[in-house]
Amino acid sequence: MTIINIINEFHDEMTSWRRDIHQHPELKYEENRTSGLVAAKLEEFGIEIHRGLAKTGVVGTIRNGEGPAIGLRADLDALPLQEKNTFDHASSNPGKMHACGHDGHTAMLLGAAKYLECKKN
Repeated sequence: MTIINIINEFHDEMTSWRRDIHQHPELKYEENRTSGLVAAKLEEFGIEIHRGLAKTGVVGTIRNGEGPAIGLRADLDALPLQEKNTFDHASSNPGKMHACGHDGHTAMLLGAAKYLECKKN
């Protein structure tokens, strides 16, 4: 099975994560809910986490023996804008919106983390 087919198996899950993050935007250094969601997902995948970096940051560590490592990074914060969209997952926080794509970026990297963790087992 190719990587695309494997990741496609949890496409709906990633869409759900993005919509949840989009609906609950938080400004920089206030991303307590978002970082909690990210930490919970990483733990659910069996990934070691460290919290509190730069206040709300989360680091997940995937180990696969000794040797080189890579880092994947996503921003969690939203912008101080009023969302005017009317879809079901529009911002529920007045004056805050994920107009920057960080909701999608975070969901994609959670998907990558899930894939990498499951591939090592």
